[in-house]
Amino acid sequence: MEFQTIERMDAAELALRHAHCREFLQRFAPQAEGLLVFSRVNIYYLTGTLANGLFWLPLDGEPVLLSRRGLERAKLESPLEHILSFRSYSDIPGLVKDAGSPLGKVLAADMGGLSWSLANLLQAKLPDHEFVPGDQVLARSRARKTEWELNKMRLCGQRHHQALYHLLPQKIHAGMTEREISHAAWDTFFSLGHSGHIRMNVFGEEIFLGHVAAGDSANYPSVFNGPVGLMGEHPAVPFMGYAGKVWQHGEALACDIGFGLEGYATDKTQVYWPGPAASIPDKAKRAHDFCMEIQQWLADNAGTGAIPSELHAHCMDQAEKQGWTEGFMALDHNKVVFLGHGIGLAIDEFPPLAKGFDEPLEKGMCLALEPKMGIPGIGMVGCENTFEVTDSGARCITGNAFNMVCVDG
Repeated sequence: MEFQTIERMDAAELALRHAHCREFLQRFAPQAEGLLVFSRVNIYYLTGTLANGLFWLPLDGEPVLLSRRGLERAKLESPLEHILSFRSYSDIPGLVKDAGSPLGKVLAADMGGLSWSLANLLQAKLPDHEFVPGDQVLARSRARKTEWELNKMRLCGQRHHQALYHLLPQKIHAGMTEREISHAAWDTFFSLGHSGHIRMNVFGEEIFLGHVAAGDSANYPSVFNGPVGLMGEHPAVPFMGYAGKVWQHGEALACDIGFGLEGYATDKTQVYWPGPAASIPDKAKRAHDFCMEIQQWLADNAGTGAIPSELHAHCMDQAEKQGWTEGFMALDHNKVVFLGHGIGLAIDEFPPLAKGFDEPLEKGMCLALEPKMGIPGIGMVGCENTFEVTDSGARCITGNAFNMVCVDG
C-alpha cells in the first residue's frame, strides 16, 4: 500500500535545528562527540516524526534515527537519510557506525528522556562510553524558535484568543459548574482545530485541558506548579473543573487553558465576571489592572538581550511597593517563584522568568507571561498571554485585549 503523510518537515528546517543543537553542545558539553536523544518530543523536534526509539546527532557527520516500531511512518514523515530499525541498545554502536556516524567515547544524553531503569540498561549495554548531561543543549535549542515554528505558534495564538475572548463567553454563565464550563471550552477549542493534547517537560507533570476555577476554587491548594489552584475532577485527576463547584455571582472565573495546534502550544488565562463591569469589586478591579500593567511592562522590556532575573526582580519590587505582595502570583503555599516561562512543543519550556536565570533573552523565543493575583472570596484575577521576543520588546501572539470579560449573569 502507498500512504501519504500529513506533513513532511523540510530538510533545511531540520538542518537549522541540528546546527543550533551542535552550537549548544559545544557550550554545555564540550567534551561530548554527539548527542543521544530519547524522549519522543525531542526526537520529533530533531527529526519531524514522533518516533519510538532514539536519535543520534554527532558533532560531525550525518544524524541517525533508530526506530523500534513504526519505521515506515518515520520514513514518510522525516527527510533524514538514515532511518534504521533496532531492537536493543547494544545494537546502537554498530548501526550508527555502518551509517557513517560512529559513537564517540563521550556522549551527551537526553537524560530527562529515560527512566532510571532504562538509563542503567543503556550504560550496561554501552560500557565503553561515558555519558554527560545533554538536557540543557535541547532546552536552549528548543527555546530558540525558527521561523517555521513561529508561524505555527502565531496561528495557534490567533485561534486561542478567538476561543477564550470571543467565543467561550457566549457559552457560559453563572450557575454552571466548572465541569460544564470545561466542556464548553473543549467544544470551543475543538471547533477551532485544537489537537486535544498539551505536553509538559517536567518529569511526572501532567495536564488535561487546563484549569477552570471559579471563586476560591482558584485558591484551592495545588500540586501543579502554577499560580491558579483548582479542585479538579477528583484527587486522582486534579485537572479541568469540579462537577460540584457552581460559578456564583460575586466570583471571578479563571480559565487557564493552553491551545495545542500541530504539536505547538500557546498559553493564555482569561478571567470572566458574571454581570456588568460596574459589579466588579474595587479590589478585584485594581488587582486585575495591576496585573495588566505588569504584563505590559514585561512586554515593553522583554526584548532581545533582556535578563529574565532582572525582569522578575522589577515586577516583584513593584508588587511590594504597591501593596500587592500577599496575593501576587497566588496566595499562601500556592505562590510560585516565576512570572512566566518559555513555551513551544511543551507548555513549560526554557527560560523561566525567575530569580537565578541570567542568560539574555534571544529574538524568536516565546514566553508565557502570567501576572496573577489571588483574592480570598473572589478567586484569581490577572492575565496570561504568549509573547514572541523581538528586538524591540515582546509581541503578544494571543490577542490584544486583556481585561476581564463580563458575561450575562
